[in-house]
Amino acid sequence: MQQELELIIEKTTKHIKELLEGEGSGHDWWHIHRVRNNALSIAKVYQTNLFIIEMAALLHDIADHKFHNGDESIGLKKAEEWLEKMQVSKEEKKHILQIMKEVSFSNGVIPSSLESKIVQDADRLDAIGAIGIARTFAYGGFKKREIYNPEIPAIKYKTLDEYKKNTNPTLNHFYEKLLLLKEMMNTKEAQKIAQQRHEYMEGFLDQFYREWEGR
Repeated sequence: MQQELELIIEKTTKHIKELLEGEGSGHDWWHIHRVRNNALSIAKVYQTNLFIIEMAALLHDIADHKFHNGDESIGLKKAEEWLEKMQVSKEEKKHILQIMKEVSFSNGVIPSSLESKIVQDADRLDAIGAIGIARTFAYGGFKKREIYNPEIPAIKYKTLDEYKKNTNPTLNHFYEKLLLLKEMMNTKEAQKIAQQRHEYMEGFLDQFYREWEGR
């Protein structure tokens, strides 16, 4: 049984790598790779289903609103088709798809299981710290946004749809999302990791403003 699960993971890894390798928005294969590693690292501290976690981490971004012109149902359908092809059990498939629906920040959904909490934490950890900074500016360039414009303040979005459609300068994203994530981690293990990454971002912003002002 364990060998069968390992083979499914191996095939899924290859499948996702082929789908996302070279993607330029910061949601490429290496993002998936890091989220999987984050998730498995957090999961070691808890009694949980590692197969469900690893599969959900591998598949989570193909349902993201940034792909398929914002239609999240397409990615979920593709994931379901893949899980059926891999002959994943009905209950496991249901659990993995549920995690995929819950993982995204933009969905604003509270995770319904420990596995979902861990994958959501793992994805959010990759959005902060040094990697998070790099990804933020990569995505800003991908969307042709200004790096910073002091005349355009950060805002608190009233709806998720408003968040998804925003076109604010890249630096605003730190205040509109990234600096909020530390307090949104579900597990104590992720909270510890997030604290250090949060402090790193604060240091980066301090240095950014010093350089912006010519100091």
